[in-house]
Amino acid sequence: MRVAETTVRAVNGLTSRWADDVRGGTVFSAAGVWPLLAFLADGAGGAARAELADAIGLRPDRAAEAARELLTTLDAIPGLDSAVGLWTKRTLTLREKWAEGLPASTRGVLTGDVGHDRAALDAWAAERTGGQIERMPTCVAENTELVLAGALALRTTWLRPFTEGAMEADSGPWRGRALAALDRVSSLPDRVGVADTPAGTVTELRVLGDTGVDVHLLLGEERMSPGQVLAAGVGILGRAWPRVPGTHLPYGEPGPGLTVRKERCASPTPPQLYVTTVPFTVTAEHDLLARRGLFGLTTATDGGFGHFPGMTVEPIAVDKAAQAATATFGALGFRAAAVTAISAIRGVPRLLHTTTEVSAVFDRPFGFLAVHRRTRLVLAAGWVVDPEPYREDEDELTWQ
Repeated sequence: MRVAETTVRAVNGLTSRWADDVRGGTVFSAAGVWPLLAFLADGAGGAARAELADAIGLRPDRAAEAARELLTTLDAIPGLDSAVGLWTKRTLTLREKWAEGLPASTRGVLTGDVGHDRAALDAWAAERTGGQIERMPTCVAENTELVLAGALALRTTWLRPFTEGAMEADSGPWRGRALAALDRVSSLPDRVGVADTPAGTVTELRVLGDTGVDVHLLLGEERMSPGQVLAAGVGILGRAWPRVPGTHLPYGEPGPGLTVRKERCASPTPPQLYVTTVPFTVTAEHDLLARRGLFGLTTATDGGFGHFPGMTVEPIAVDKAAQAATATFGALGFRAAAVTAISAIRGVPRLLHTTTEVSAVFDRPFGFLAVHRRTRLVLAAGWVVDPEPYREDEDELTWQ
């Protein structure tokens, strides 16, 4: 099953919108969040369904199918492992049609024992990411009814490894610092390119991996924000902005960090590409509810109602949503992992009908009749003016 181009655009679109919030060193995976939001959209109703559909960029009636296609495509990528997990309390009744739409082997049970459930979820996260992420990024509480989680783990080895060395930046925030460096020389200058985007000029370097997964390094103009640079990279992928490859770049400094010059050599030599970068490891945890509008979870988190009639018989509302992610770029290759979890609690049923409530309180002198039911004969009658007081030291009732 091949993932539709519309799904790819939808996931990449979420990447761009999420990137707009980037301010410092971080790592995140929209591909890790998107299938979960799609499954939620499939089972949601009312305003929550509309908001989730807007977040995933697809009609909700197409969401579950698209999520399955995406997960199937991810599973087919060498070096990439993906999984979806669903844990529910035994007292929560899932809609059979919705549950059947999830990938196989996704089901688990929440016992209500917070320590036990936390350990089980942590073990799942560690196993599904090869130990890259050891803990599920959302807390389980006694009132948690459902946890829907996704995991991605990626490993790739460079087709052409880097050489480890050292460098010192001449300018910028890293100036004067002795840094570990990765260097490489190749005869493939088109691995680097430059694109002019509405936000500014961006230099893109493509580092190819042996699993068919590549890493694109992006350097924007100094005035550009991280979100603008990352969004530009997504735009380059989608061919929204033309990319000029290295062999077509003019002499001089055609892009950020780039220099193109003519050099003398002793023998015929093809164009050369010299690359210097830094190794890195970044980790991050994201509270998705801090930007609930981005992920279509504004209405879904209103605990006063149930928002997923297509998922469960009982009303539920989203309580927590988070992602933990890590990425490492080194001389030999790249690895990354992300675990995303969305938990739900019981919502209050919508009160769609009216009724009449009658309350009777006997808190002053009153009378009584003892009546034989069949004959309606009054067997005793009386009036109460001195009821018995409550005595804390009396543990048992006695009849006189």
